[in-house]
Amino acid sequence: MHLWTDLSQVPPGFGPSVVTIGNFDGVHRGHAQVLGRIVDLARERDARAVAVTFHPHPAVVHRPESAPELITGIADRVELLAGTGLDAVLLVEYTLDFARQTPEEFVRTYLVDGLHAGAVVVGHDVRFGRDNAGTMATMVELGARHGFDVVAIDDVGQHQGVPVTDEATPGDSQVRWSSTGVRALLAAGDVREAARILGRAHRVRGTVVHGDARGRELGFPTANLGAISGMVPADGVYAGWLERPQLASADPGHPDVRLPAAISIGTNPTFDGVERRVEAYVLDRADLDLYDEDVVLELVERLRPTLRFDGIEPLVAQMHDDVARAREILAADAGSTGPATEA
Repeated sequence: MHLWTDLSQVPPGFGPSVVTIGNFDGVHRGHAQVLGRIVDLARERDARAVAVTFHPHPAVVHRPESAPELITGIADRVELLAGTGLDAVLLVEYTLDFARQTPEEFVRTYLVDGLHAGAVVVGHDVRFGRDNAGTMATMVELGARHGFDVVAIDDVGQHQGVPVTDEATPGDSQVRWSSTGVRALLAAGDVREAARILGRAHRVRGTVVHGDARGRELGFPTANLGAISGMVPADGVYAGWLERPQLASADPGHPDVRLPAAISIGTNPTFDGVERRVEAYVLDRADLDLYDEDVVLELVERLRPTLRFDGIEPLVAQMHDDVARAREILAADAGSTGPATEA
């Protein structure tokens, strides 16, 4: 898949293309279905399938005080978009200058002159251009003027065959396949249900940094993450996997590429901590040197909330129990097909 961050990178003669536009935060199952249809349509037309997406999120530019926390960092979003079969992604830097374009200017510059769109696929509620003045009717009018078809795609945000709902109540089987729904579930710590909507376990990415070495002193050495990308879910202890992309690139078959872990998110209240941390104990391993390595944590299930203990002994006893439960959950997870195959 081609990744372009500027229209100047689009090769001469590229096209015709079938283009869609969106933020695609999380690249959840609803997104995947829409993008799959776009790829199919492009193949039928002997065209290229292209997604136009934005960084930063438009809300960060227009309403920074209320902008949503992003489910996936930009590297993971691009990787997930590539997995849908798209031929190219145009990653547009979203700025106030970009937002000042009229609907006509945006369509002509990006879709017509830039990507040579033969078809544009959008939802019925599409809004684009300055002050979100462009609507579906505007896109149809501009398509007729500039020679591209407009394909309206229905909302595929249904979950488990129930009617779409805009409410995102954690644990509710009717949560819409939406980025908003995923954020609500992650904020509640329900990574298992979030995975049903995402089609995979939720992941956060970061670089291993030095911590207090307290876990090592207690017999549970942990990898502390810094420079984290991806939405960090509610405080608590989770069963999950630690993945090592650099090792996977160098030696894909290495047994330490993907390791079972108990993952702690929180402030370590037993030690009066105030800084929120994400740290992972790789089960039964004290020999790993992960400092300065970029790792991915895949969160499978929340074991419990963060608790304050009255001393070291009850804390260590609970940690042993956490590790035992994590081992059991991950053994089942490793032997399953995962949430992506569930209806």
